[in-house]
Amino acid sequence: MTSRLDAALAARLLAQAVTNVQREYPVHWPHLLHSAADLRPQRELHPIFFGSYDWHSCVHQTWLIVRLLRLRGDLPGASEARAVLSALITPEHARIEAAYFARPEGAWWERPYGWAWLLVLAAELRLWPAGAAWAEALAPLTSTVRQRWLGWLAKSRRPVRVGTHTNTAFALGLGLDAARAVGDTELEQACAEAAERFYGGDPPYGGIEPDAADFLSPALVQADLLRRLRSAEEFGRWFSAYLPDLAKPRWQSLREPVEVDDPADPHGSHLAGLALSRAWCWRGIAVSLPPGHAARELAREAAERHAEAGWACVFGHGYAAEHWLGTFGVYLELGALGPT
Repeated sequence: MTSRLDAALAARLLAQAVTNVQREYPVHWPHLLHSAADLRPQRELHPIFFGSYDWHSCVHQTWLIVRLLRLRGDLPGASEARAVLSALITPEHARIEAAYFARPEGAWWERPYGWAWLLVLAAELRLWPAGAAWAEALAPLTSTVRQRWLGWLAKSRRPVRVGTHTNTAFALGLGLDAARAVGDTELEQACAEAAERFYGGDPPYGGIEPDAADFLSPALVQADLLRRLRSAEEFGRWFSAYLPDLAKPRWQSLREPVEVDDPADPHGSHLAGLALSRAWCWRGIAVSLPPGHAARELAREAAERHAEAGWACVFGHGYAAEHWLGTFGVYLELGALGPT
């Protein structure tokens, strides 16, 4: 499939992300407060990831900046983007961020979506020689979140199957990618074991999608996770059993993009993001199924329809959409990590 991410679009997304990560307000501030003394600005608690409306969006908008600088470092605005990264990602800022996650509520705050994006950001910095100083500066936070991740998976017996931030399949997929990219075998094994524990024995899918707030497909992110862990033949057998008769009307709601009535509405922007995330899931499924599998061409076609629908909503719909949707577009076109 041809990438839609030409130089002009990449430069626009880079500029938008640089603006977003420095924008302190409006802010979504879901902290547990023990007293009035805890009413502190987001920038004090999270001096790296205070912008872009909420912590997890700021993390993955920072990843977008790094990803574009690594792969397309000659874009207009690249020098400014590097300067912003240097101002935000400092050892002292990372120690303050890490201290927050070392608190008791750090065991669950932003879990698992924000944690997964943090691990991907840290891995991308480590893979990129020009990002080594930022990776080292971020290390206190990366290490703390990694330990929280391992502790969480060690005692988790059940998945979360919603289409929003607490979905475990999407986070495990990103965690696996990050662990494999940097050779972290302990993290990789923890993710793989949890994936099999949560999803390996599932019966055929019986859910109804989407919900009004979904930006992930519970069915498709689960398939996107398990394709990372199984051979083409094994995955093909599993997928045929999990989503049988995929061409029939029962699954039209997965094959076709959902109409987005108002992308400027926060839930409307979620449905726009759903189109983009479904597109990368369908692409991954298509390339992971064995040759001749009945669903391969269906998956390719579904990916293209969803990509077109999702990209149509990335710009022009206000901050509720623009503080995060570009990340999903870049992930769709460039993947999460490594060369492309």
